[in-house]
Amino acid sequence: MWSCMVYNETDDSVDHQLCQDFGLVLSIFSLIYLIVCFPVGLCYNALLVVVNLSNKVSMTMPDVYFVNIAIAGLVLNVVAPVELLGPRFTKWPVWDYNNEIYITLLILFNISSLVIMYSTTLLSLDYYIERALPRTYMSSVYNTKHVCGFIWGGAVLTSFSSLLFYVCNHVSTKIIECSKMQNKEAADAIMMFIGYVVPAVAVFYAFMLILRIRKESTPLDQDSGRLDPSIHRLLLASVCMQFVLWTPYYMTLLVHTLTGVQGNYSDRPRVTTYYFLRCLSELLAFSSSFAMPLMYRHMNKNFSHKLQRLLKRLHCGDQGCAHERSVVQQVVT
Repeated sequence: MWSCMVYNETDDSVDHQLCQDFGLVLSIFSLIYLIVCFPVGLCYNALLVVVNLSNKVSMTMPDVYFVNIAIAGLVLNVVAPVELLGPRFTKWPVWDYNNEIYITLLILFNISSLVIMYSTTLLSLDYYIERALPRTYMSSVYNTKHVCGFIWGGAVLTSFSSLLFYVCNHVSTKIIECSKMQNKEAADAIMMFIGYVVPAVAVFYAFMLILRIRKESTPLDQDSGRLDPSIHRLLLASVCMQFVLWTPYYMTLLVHTLTGVQGNYSDRPRVTTYYFLRCLSELLAFSSSFAMPLMYRHMNKNFSHKLQRLLKRLHCGDQGCAHERSVVQQVVT
């Protein structure tokens, strides 16, 4: 069971008991997440994607980013049960997986985290552009869709270090070269810098620009083509939520990068505490997959209208409802 492997099975020390207690707490939290948060996140992420994609005409720039975040949330929903029911998170694992599955889960987790963080970051920057230069189409829905494609491509490339680690475990020749690439501290440092430091600096810069432009009232503030004012509250809440839920995970990466505690089994209490905090931070990161769609559902006032329109369309069948076209025109104008 996770870090208790550093102890002997007959060890009755206080440190071993602490490890067992941490494992029990982590097992309870994992079970609560799987029973409550996992089905809610899965349903709401799928609902967010389906509702917005079925109303493409009325989608705005923020909607595209939130759909992108919801797709990444669905990937986390796929990874979560495999991880949380495995030996790293519970004292009573349902299954045990080999190193290949572990690396695959790590790659999917890293890709999802990068997509979520950079979607949130670019949403902040595009919101500033839309506030400062409305009707310029620099932050249009069409451009945003292409940007989201680049986000996924960049996330896959950034996770390439994990893939190299996986390949090196199956290479029998050139052992020296592969041993250099099996540096977990370097891989964590890359993820820490690209996945957290860069987005944090960019979000801070975007918010400084947004605050400055909000203080400067101009005639453009009355432009009907501007985004709904409620989007600002949704943006602020989403950025705060993402950084609150993902910061503990990236802090554990920083600790591992600076101290290499994960591979130091000479200090057992320290290793036990680190493993517990690492798993707990990953559980918080998984929680973003259900917290974000719930927040979007309750703070975006247009979502309920889109959902009702979709339900009416399903009820009317292939022929469509008579009033649907007029409703769409009202939303567009």
